[in-house]
Amino acid sequence: MSHLVQLLVHRVRLPLVRPFVTAVRRVEAIDAVLVEATDSDGRSGWGEAPTSWRVTGESPESVTAAVVGPLSESLDSAPLDDTTELAALVTQAIVGNASARSAVECALYDLSAQSAGLSLARSLGANADCTRITTDMTLSVGTVAEVLASARVHVAGGFHSIKLKASSSGEVLRNLVALRTEFGQDLNLRIDANQAWQPDEAIRVIHSIEDAGIDLEFVEQPVSALDLEGLARVTAAVNVPILADESVWTIRDLRDVIRLRAADSINIKLAKAGGLSEAMKLAAAARDADMEVIVGCMMESTVGVAAAASLAAAISPEATHDLDAGLWLREPSVTGGLRYENNFAMLGAGPGLGVSGITSRSAA
Repeated sequence: MSHLVQLLVHRVRLPLVRPFVTAVRRVEAIDAVLVEATDSDGRSGWGEAPTSWRVTGESPESVTAAVVGPLSESLDSAPLDDTTELAALVTQAIVGNASARSAVECALYDLSAQSAGLSLARSLGANADCTRITTDMTLSVGTVAEVLASARVHVAGGFHSIKLKASSSGEVLRNLVALRTEFGQDLNLRIDANQAWQPDEAIRVIHSIEDAGIDLEFVEQPVSALDLEGLARVTAAVNVPILADESVWTIRDLRDVIRLRAADSINIKLAKAGGLSEAMKLAAAARDADMEVIVGCMMESTVGVAAAASLAAAISPEATHDLDAGLWLREPSVTGGLRYENNFAMLGAGPGLGVSGITSRSAA
């Protein structure tokens, strides 16, 4: 039986192909924080910890401290045959720090899958024939001209689902009208407000979209993550399905959303859930409540996206997920693992995540 030898942290600066602009931030490069778990058989498992003070509440420095400190101490020489026990050790090691915990847990799951000779997706319960996951493409906040120019590129590249970041209430309707006018009904449209609106404003904006005859798959997180009563009021007042993202990190959060009927569906992200174990529980609880589920990602490299795509393959392989982050990077952080073909995130071919090594690094 193999056991954990060491947890290592690698930091990689990755420029984006274009600025990523939401209602809360503008990003031109990311500092990818990769966790490498090595075992007694010489294998390496990989995980990623997306960081943002305004999204995850973590930084590269805080992730590094958590990984080399309490997480390493809790997992010292831990056997790697029982992922349930490993997930419990990760959870018990440290309070909060969900992104750091997720990176470590994903790296351990990667090692466990490699040991079993399975892809990570297969080890989570995906069918053997599931080798790719459909993703949408996110468009940054922008003018009509900017949004249309970006959409043309991605639709020509094979994308059938576009998620539009929204900020002010005026621009979102103009952009949606322009998108629907140019691309017709065949293009699936989603909106992500990133908590930009107050409940009354959200209702007004969504009603204006409905009145314009623009069909949307969903509106994601229209109000503050903490305002579940406001989110419930929006959900009850509009016909467009409402997707909760920042409001749902854990099972406890989801139970509150279900109790208040605050949303129709949820976006599961590993960096919020703290890893694959909690994410699988979230998916099962959402299904039991007849809620739709998509799997999303932060602005991160293909290491984190690969784990998220493996989760998507296990819980909802037929859905269109939100896993385009790797396409925003000028260069990959690792060799092997997940890659893209048009609007498909292609799972790695090898056991585990299929990552064979890191391409560049800076000192942690």
